[in-house]
Amino acid sequence: MKISILLPYKENFSPDYAGAVSLNINDTLKISKYNNNTIVFGNTKYKNVFNLKYKNISLNKKLFQSQNKKYVEEFIKLENKRNSDLIELHNRPIYLVYLIQNLNKKTYILYFHNDPLSMTGSKTIADRIFLMKNCFKIIFNSNWSKRRFLEGMHNDYVNSEKLVVINQSAQKNKVNINNKKKIITFVGKLNKSKGYDLFGKSIIKILNKYKDWTGIVIGDESRDKLNFNHKNLIKLGFIKHKDVLNIYKKSSIAVVCSRWEEPFGRTSLEASSNGCAVIISNRGGLPETITNGVILKQLNVKNVTKEIENLIKKKDFRKQLQILSIKNFYLTHNYVSKSIDQIRDQKLLSKNVNTISSKKPLRILHITNFNERHNGRLFFNTGRRINNGFIRLGNSVLEFSDRDIVSYYRRINDPSGASKLNKKLFNTVYNFVPDIIVLGHADLIKKEKIFDSEESACRRVAIRNAKRTVCRSAAYHPKDS
Repeated sequence: MKISILLPYKENFSPDYAGAVSLNINDTLKISKYNNNTIVFGNTKYKNVFNLKYKNISLNKKLFQSQNKKYVEEFIKLENKRNSDLIELHNRPIYLVYLIQNLNKKTYILYFHNDPLSMTGSKTIADRIFLMKNCFKIIFNSNWSKRRFLEGMHNDYVNSEKLVVINQSAQKNKVNINNKKKIITFVGKLNKSKGYDLFGKSIIKILNKYKDWTGIVIGDESRDKLNFNHKNLIKLGFIKHKDVLNIYKKSSIAVVCSRWEEPFGRTSLEASSNGCAVIISNRGGLPETITNGVILKQLNVKNVTKEIENLIKKKDFRKQLQILSIKNFYLTHNYVSKSIDQIRDQKLLSKNVNTISSKKPLRILHITNFNERHNGRLFFNTGRRINNGFIRLGNSVLEFSDRDIVSYYRRINDPSGASKLNKKLFNTVYNFVPDIIVLGHADLIKKEKIFDSEESACRRVAIRNAKRTVCRSAAYHPKDS
């Protein structure tokens, strides 16, 4: 399967000045099983680019011409020659409009790295419905971003399988907590949106009081002129990403006190993956970036100063947060890359599914919770979707709703309804003679009634029909089968 990834216009795909989108793509694609069949397309002004298959789209700037539209037009010329199976768009929903108008039918995955309601092409409900109709999947970097996308939309869209949350990733490093230095770190744009003014005022107070501690600031900002100076405050400006990670390894405390609604927050994620005690504001998707840390109750100088000082004074508490940050961190490059590849696998499967023909329809006994007792309120569940897939493939399917049965047949001598459930299942298998039994989280069903005993249902059916396959999705652990 050939994949084309289209970066946002002017997104520098370079380790010299990489943004969050480029870092995320580089970290996950280089270990993806689809790496060799994927080309990244972008507009990068730096000669040094990440070590992946990359094609630069150079543009000559002209007055009264949309550079974004021209950028997509040039990509379309390249894509017509390449003819990819899958096009992945990052952070520019408006590009989908241009592509659909000018390319033959393609499969698209759209990634949101920012607030969907702030971006041209996804601000209105009509925009977002258009995206859902024309994308194979829409991937969000946080549950917060997904909720923003769904604001004002009909409930029918809420449970759509097209909408997927895959967080960004960070490298989980081996860090010796005992080697941490007395360093407090701030990384990001040095502006009020990122809360740098709050941090700057707080860190001066802290460094005046705790003279053996050091503050490190990484980042730049040409518009806001926030300048804080102290002999123990080191300002490094913009530095390479690998150098940022090395500083996190040494730092004891990291502060991410953003005012604006961060869609996710890479800085707190990387601080956590390197064993820092992290202080964050409760904005946007920031709480999704850490497993253990301090969330500011109020966002002001007094509270930021108080929480930093608390971590300095309570060494054991600080060390506990550092240890738990490393121990519980799971959003590794490998984990996230596999999650993205699973989405790509679904595209590959959907491409090939119609080429697989069955010699004859199957009799399928599908045991799962169909929620009949809820009068349609929970109709759109996973079991129902699987069931519909079996039917659309031409199979004969008998639904066996285990949760409904136990609900209807509870008695004083059978309070859980499990006895009646297993007896009913035994008789159903015997009468229906299924080719396949599929169980979905059917934990009240006794496996010996199906598999083990001399009088088991499958054993009885096997006598009547020698062809017998039992397929189990979730009822028992594989080692029990």
